[in-house]
This record gives sequence, structure tokens and C-alpha cells, in this order.
Amino acid sequence: MKSVNFVDVKDESAIFDGQGWDALIVVTHTLKGIPVDEVRLFAEHAASVDNRVGQSTCLLLAPGLAGGKLIIAPVLQVDDDYQDVRIYSDAAKAGINMAQASGALKPILMVIEANDERFQLADNVSALACAQALWQPLEKREAGKVPESIVEIGLFTSNKRGHKLSAIEAGRQLARDLCGTEPERMSAIRFSYYCQAAFEGSAIGIEVIDNIDLLIHDYPLLSAVARASFAVPRHHPRVVKLEYCGEGEITRTFLFAGKGVIYDTGGADIKVAGGMAGMSRDKGGAAAVAGLMKTLSLLQPKGIRVIAQLGLVRNSIGSDAFVTDEIVTSHADCRVRIGNTDAEGRLVLADLLSHLRIQAKSAPHPQLYSVATLTGHVVRCYGGYTAMVENSVAKHAKVGVHIQQQAQKWGEPIERSSLRREDFNKIIDPSGAADVLSSNNGPSAITARGHQYPAAFLLKASGLFDHGLHADLPLPFTHIDIAGSAVEGHPHYGSPTAAPVVSLINYILEG
Repeated sequence: MKSVNFVDVKDESAIFDGQGWDALIVVTHTLKGIPVDEVRLFAEHAASVDNRVGQSTCLLLAPGLAGGKLIIAPVLQVDDDYQDVRIYSDAAKAGINMAQASGALKPILMVIEANDERFQLADNVSALACAQALWQPLEKREAGKVPESIVEIGLFTSNKRGHKLSAIEAGRQLARDLCGTEPERMSAIRFSYYCQAAFEGSAIGIEVIDNIDLLIHDYPLLSAVARASFAVPRHHPRVVKLEYCGEGEITRTFLFAGKGVIYDTGGADIKVAGGMAGMSRDKGGAAAVAGLMKTLSLLQPKGIRVIAQLGLVRNSIGSDAFVTDEIVTSHADCRVRIGNTDAEGRLVLADLLSHLRIQAKSAPHPQLYSVATLTGHVVRCYGGYTAMVENSVAKHAKVGVHIQQQAQKWGEPIERSSLRREDFNKIIDPSGAADVLSSNNGPSAITARGHQYPAAFLLKASGLFDHGLHADLPLPFTHIDIAGSAVEGHPHYGSPTAAPVVSLINYILEG
């Protein structure tokens, strides 16, 4: 299954039968706002004889229109102050699902935006929502169990946006495949192969570190997590390095660390009471970063450089597993006491960030990020939303504010959390034997400030703490926790969302 391609449709004649399109989906808060007279009159007549039209998603037989099918997907509650542009997403998903069920393969999407700043990008958001609804799992596709599906959507628009949305969706498709696929089909090794295939011949440079001795030396915390997997060759860890360098003078540099825990058993602190179900999605951070790079490879913006490292490991159980109380020295020469082996993601990220920190020192206007399905606490705190935790430098530069603004407009809302002194107190090793303690020994979901204090650990264990607001070289760092937003629907096996690809790419493009 290819990612959905969006095509700009500017000629009104395309919505009529005989132009190659086979359905018209109208996403609107009012039938009166439909800009094409024939379509508006048809919809209003249908509403006069059926009260459901304009109140619930309906398919109308419409001779003369594309494929003879007119689908009205109403947008409700536009006057509710607490709603946002996702009400358009909801309507668009209902509309595209009905089109797919009717047998349509090439529908046109027409979106009528309410006159409200909240809905300024409703047409873009609706298009991406359609693609999200159409995604099918990689395993199902490879088994040949997916019937012919919609792979092209016409966008009835006066703007040139099809190329950008197609590029965003190609990145999201890659991210969903990497995140949502089971841990043998998408092991660390096969994850790296999938990335190599995705970026072959593209503007993205890729390097895969597969030598175990080199990983142990250069990524000691990551290798501690992976240690029990060394006995099983197909479960060996990988670090994937990706780089995009745009044309012209580089004025901004973005550096991303992606958590790719292929399967998280919890290690020696094993997950219990069914807690392991869905843990193949603990690679959502690395998946999202890979998806972001895919979109960059297609849009190829000028003047920016984007560097990414993906840490791919399996947190296995075995006689050689790392254990609580162990002290491991990070790449940044920080001595870390392991507090809980189920807090493995921050260990993986810390080594990646240490390497990125070194690269950031000589980069023009660098910004560093970690992206991870990191804590149950962020779900307890914010439900299905992404959360950001910034260091003092990023907060001063309002990095989170600007990302949040893009996220809100594009229907991928993000919450901002603050990093406080208590968060650093939590990572003090009471024994004094180590520089930091990685975590407490309880689940993050029941730990006070359970999604904030891991950012304090990342700063200390990666060496970024020494690049604060008053340092000779301040480095902005933002930790992005997507544990609540990486999947929608079923908590274990729902569809991956590819969050926060849409927010990040638009933040990067907008400058």
C-alpha cells in the first residue's frame, strides 16, 4: 500500500462525472456554504426530505457528480468554544470511510471552513485525517489481506497544497509502519533495513551502527538495555543515523534523538498483570523521527540541517539482563545508577543526546530534541496528548510555545510542562556512589512528576545540563513525550498516529 497522494483540483468541472473522480466528499458546517451551486442545491434538496442530511454522514445518489456519489460529512459544534480543528478531522474520517465502503477509489474532498481562526487550516487537517483513517497495518498488507483501497484524493482548492500534504503523509505512513508493526517483523535489524529502503536514493544520508563492540563503547547505557538481547542475533540492537542538509547557507540546525525500544518487557523489573501488551509500540519516538526525515527528503527545504539518531533496542529478559542498582557510565561520562530497568527509554536517549550534543557545539543555531513513548505518567496527566518539557534555554527561546502554536493549528495539540528543581532532586543517588539515579522503583504513572523529572535525568546523563542559559554555549533542548498520543483507538493495538510529525515539520518550515 502506497501512502495516500493528494492532487490539487482547481477546475470546478472535475467534480462532475466523467473526469476520472468517483465520489465527492463535502466536509462542511453548513450546507448553505457549499460554493458550487449544483452541489449546494442537491444537498439542500436532500436535507428538505431527510433530516439526517447535514446532521450525520450521508451518501446521496447524485447523477452527474463524480461517480454519482455525494457524501455530506457534517462538522458539528463549531460554536463550542472548547472545540478545535479536530472536529473537521472527525467529519473527514467519517466521510472517507463511507467513500471507501461504497467502493470509491478516487474521491474529491471539498472542505468548507467556518469563519473562525481555530479552523484556518481545516482543509489541510481534513485531508490528513482521511489518510490516517485509510492506513492499514503493514503485516496485513504484506499478507495480501487488504482489498483495493483509496490511494489518491483530489483536493478541491485554490491553493497549491497537494505536494506538501503528500510529503507529510509519506512521512506519517513510514512512521506508522515502523511504530505499528510487531516486534519480529520490525526488530531493530529489520527496522534499520526498512529505513534504508525508505531513504534509498533520497536526500537523506543514512548510517547504521551494527557492531556490538562499537555500540558498547559509544552507547554504554543503550547497550546495557540491550545486553540480554545479545545472545539472540536477530534481536541485536542498532543505532541509525540520519541526516538532511538543505541547499544554501545553513542558518538553523535541528538534532533529534528517537527512542526505538522494539519491545519492552520491563527487563528484570518485568511488567506484570498484562502490562506487556502493546509494548511493540514503544518504538514510536524513533518511528516519528524517521517519518519526519522522510517528509524532509521530499520537501527539501533550504537553509536547514537536520540530524537524527535512532536508538533501536529490545529490552529483553535473561541471565545477562541489566538490573536495578547497577551503575553504568554514560557516553557523557555520567555515572548512572539504575533505579528501575523498566525506565529504559531515558537510558537509550541519554547516549543519543550526548552524541548529538557534541555535534550541536559546532552547528549554526542548534536545537536538540528527544522524542519518545516514555512514561505512563504523561498519559495519566494529559490523556491522549503529547507533552513537551523544555530546558531553560529552550523555554527562554519560546521553542515550546512556537511548536504548540503549530500543533494547535494542525490538529495535533501539545501540552507544555515545566521543569522544576524537584525534578533534579528526584535523580540524586541517595548512596552518593553514582552521579545520578535513573528513576525510582515504581511505575511512572503513580509517581509525582513522573513525566517531568525524566527530562532532568536526560539533561544530566547526556551532558546537556552544562549547556544551560548562563553557560558559554547554551543549547536549547526539548523533550517530547508521545506515550499518550502515539496510538489512537485501542490502547494496545490501535492505529499509530505518527505524532508529532505534523507539528514538527511545520515548526521547522515556518522558522
